[in-house]
Amino acid sequence: MSVDKLHDRIRKFKNPSMVDFGIQMDAIPTHILDEEPNACMAYGRFCRELMEGLKDLVPAVRFCFDTFALMGGEGLNLLSSLLKEAGEMGYYVLLDSPGILSPWGADRAAEGICGGEMYPCDGVLILPYIGTDAIKPFMPWVKNEGKDLIVVVRSPNKSALDLQDLFTGSRFVHTAAGEMVNRMGENLYDKCGYSRVIAAVSAGVPSSIQTLRSTWNRMFMLVDGLDYPSGNFKNCSHAFDRFGHGAVVCAGPSVTCAWREEGADGKDYVECAKKAAENMKRNLSRYIKIL
Repeated sequence: MSVDKLHDRIRKFKNPSMVDFGIQMDAIPTHILDEEPNACMAYGRFCRELMEGLKDLVPAVRFCFDTFALMGGEGLNLLSSLLKEAGEMGYYVLLDSPGILSPWGADRAAEGICGGEMYPCDGVLILPYIGTDAIKPFMPWVKNEGKDLIVVVRSPNKSALDLQDLFTGSRFVHTAAGEMVNRMGENLYDKCGYSRVIAAVSAGVPSSIQTLRSTWNRMFMLVDGLDYPSGNFKNCSHAFDRFGHGAVVCAGPSVTCAWREEGADGKDYVECAKKAAENMKRNLSRYIKIL
């Protein structure tokens, strides 16, 4: 039961955080790019060394299918290896699905990711804005195999408000998406009390998080976009229940690229990432007490 795994690891580490490895090539220190035969192998080394350094601190990691697909066949083989290695290290592993633009695209994504051994993961993140056609093909894997489905309700990018914050009747479009997530996740609760159909929300829109948490108290949330200027730790805290449960906060460059913030040459990038992850944990603990 995957959401139980995430819940238990968060409680074990007293740290409700996830690290996103969807990084740009300029985030990789120069010495790694120089020492490896190609960019794909440099990317793999960067991810592996970071995962090894963070495994006793961070409960969950996230990868993006499209990032690796753009590297070609070698990139997809690397993704498969990294997902397997992350699972062996004990991480909760999330994979962002390739873009879903049609019902048959959703069918292929669900079968390709969940139906084989190529992309082992605990949860899959999808964009739902073609409607329930994006969600339904994944539901057998959620119901029968304990897979988590993370559905983007409100994305953290600046222009999301152009569409997702429009009113439809008396509610926002993203609130309608939240209702859809709740409906699809009914009766799919793990032992921790939360559904395996999870809402991804924006760290920059606290009012949205508060509405979702007060309306659907058994909806687990992934709070995304902490790295964006509008995101902050106080905003993220609204996703948690009174026991400090029910959510995980995702950060990317602020951890993986922390070496650049230090103004260093990147040779100590693992230590910089560990320091940034510790700071993230400490800042979250100012607002959240995990029981």
